[in-house]
Amino acid sequence: MGVLRVKSVEQSISDTEAPEHRLRKDLSALDLTVFGIGVIVGTGIFVLTGRVARETAGPAVALSFVAAGIVCALAALCYAEFASTVPVAGSAYTFAFATLGELPAWIIGWDLTLEMMLGAAVVAVGWSGYLTSLLAALGVPLPGVIAGEGAVFNLPAALVVLLLTGILVLGIKLSSRFNLIIVTIKLAVILLVVVAGLFFVRGANYSPFVPPSKATPAVEGLAAPLIQVLFGITPVAYGVLGIFSAAAIVFFAYIGFDVVATAAEETRDPQRDLPIGILSSLGVCTVLYVAVSLVVVGMQPYRQLSEAAPLADAFKAVGQTWAAALISVGALVGLTAVVMILMLGMSRVMFAMCRDELLPSGLAKVHPKYRTPYVITIIMGGVVAALAGLVPLSTIAELVNIGTLFAFAVVSIAVVVLRRTRPDLPRSFRTPLVPLVPLLSVLACLYLMLNLPVETWIRFGAWMLLGLLIYAGYGYRHSRLSERRAATR
Repeated sequence: MGVLRVKSVEQSISDTEAPEHRLRKDLSALDLTVFGIGVIVGTGIFVLTGRVARETAGPAVALSFVAAGIVCALAALCYAEFASTVPVAGSAYTFAFATLGELPAWIIGWDLTLEMMLGAAVVAVGWSGYLTSLLAALGVPLPGVIAGEGAVFNLPAALVVLLLTGILVLGIKLSSRFNLIIVTIKLAVILLVVVAGLFFVRGANYSPFVPPSKATPAVEGLAAPLIQVLFGITPVAYGVLGIFSAAAIVFFAYIGFDVVATAAEETRDPQRDLPIGILSSLGVCTVLYVAVSLVVVGMQPYRQLSEAAPLADAFKAVGQTWAAALISVGALVGLTAVVMILMLGMSRVMFAMCRDELLPSGLAKVHPKYRTPYVITIIMGGVVAALAGLVPLSTIAELVNIGTLFAFAVVSIAVVVLRRTRPDLPRSFRTPLVPLVPLLSVLACLYLMLNLPVETWIRFGAWMLLGLLIYAGYGYRHSRLSERRAATR
């Protein structure tokens, strides 16, 4: 069947050697780990912690981070095997193409584009918010027409996207060095928050650690988790169900380790370095998230936590304004890395799709000097800048989450498929306990997806429908794999 034609692992790797598509291999295991930490530690730790503690989980938000981290760990073990076996740009898109076929690969690629495009735009708007707040505190307020929630066009958000687009075009090594500086500053700020915050923790703020379940307006109607609607459960926040509902939301905080896999083609020793980068960045970030969430809910009653800047405002509440200012700087620096690496991942997925001619092949051009996919990087940078400038900061983390969870489930299934169809392939890293670990990963991803709101499922379905129409109208007929098969007949 045409839509299920599979692109062999050997062909995928061979395509990376074509002169017009060859990327520069400059990244080490350390670079990949720093990339992972750079994109994972961002919006989640600086923003989502307070929101989900206040509205959904209470002090037990730390358990929500643990639950989301476990789901990611199961998926990460599957990603590590695939990324080291098929070290090609495109991440889950490439993995699906090598196992499940062209149409599933297109769906995943389209899905990942949504995840990273919206994620980068929303984080850029959050970056603009922190910059506006910091400049106002320094006595240099920006005009409301170009910055802030009511801006006609959010100029700072658009400008930071364009600046980072330029850095990405200039080379992967420059991007990694820039990211290393940012991540060092960010981790220093976070460790300071944890250590300094311990002096202001009050045991009473942890009681009750798991608040009793109750219905709230935040989980009514289309905002109710799908699983509660399907099984006729009265939508509630807090309690055990609240912990898992919160896990489905804070999952946004972990998005990023999969971006490490998109840089496979630019890694010096992908068989060794990719598993290290994926698993170590996830491990470091899980520890940081749990530590920060425990400190912030210990410093301030969870119902009083700020939704916009919970860490900074928790320190203000205990009279430590110096720490609040430092956290704002850390958040500003940290969000810069998140935007850049999401854009890196998005450009590599789109590059792989264009190279396979599911999208116009002219977009897959590589810069003759910098060896980066500069055409698609510049185009997608312009799209993200426009979105960041025009779209107000809103709660679309759930839409990004559902796309990521869907991709994780597909990669987990693909590991089992490739083990059966190509047992001969050399695998420098092997997912343990196959098929048990991939099965648990799929079930965990589906469970978190069911905990997302009904309206998120509706939006996700609309985006997928649009993608299928584009594939039917262009991708299916222009596919490079289809042309190859026609030529061999």
